[in-house]
Amino acid sequence: MSDAADEQAAWLDQIRRSGIRVDREGHFVHAGAEVTHAGLKRALYRWLDRLPPPDGRYVLRLDENRFAYLEDVADTPLVAGAARIDAAGGVRLALSDGSEEALDPETLTVDDAGVLRAWVRGGRLEARLTTSAAAVVADLMQDPQTGPAPPAMGSDGQSPSTPDADTIVSEAGGRPLLRLGGRSYVIRSRSAT
Repeated sequence: MSDAADEQAAWLDQIRRSGIRVDREGHFVHAGAEVTHAGLKRALYRWLDRLPPPDGRYVLRLDENRFAYLEDVADTPLVAGAARIDAAGGVRLALSDGSEEALDPETLTVDDAGVLRAWVRGGRLEARLTTSAAAVVADLMQDPQTGPAPPAMGSDGQSPSTPDADTIVSEAGGRPLLRLGGRSYVIRSRSAT
């Protein structure tokens, strides 16, 4: 690459920095203050995307060529604040962007703290389940060796009525199961990213 091309790439990278980050609760923050304008928040959620691998950075995307990088995403870019069982027996997640989406049980993971996460928007973005959303999912979980599992932890990693994460995963190394629509799905362990 020539010096001129390197300079142009560096300039483009610089102007693509949005100065916007997403906090742990899924709120957009700019210059230390939460974005509160309803129309702007809707637009930011609509533009939220992720660059394909190997880059993988979170961006605000207008189209294929026009996007700006998010400065930081504290955990996941979206948060599932609630969940419900639909008429067909599936789980619907209420996301922080105002949308509702069916839980893809094959994408559900649990970390060492017992926090559940799932991939949404066609597998492009990850959403963290809050305690209330995790409680709905936990009602459908069972440990393959001990039967129904205790409630899973939510985004705070703890709840007064729930046990620690070690009780969600059986002592023999088995993984909890999610039962939906007559099928069982193993909830995979989420490795730290």
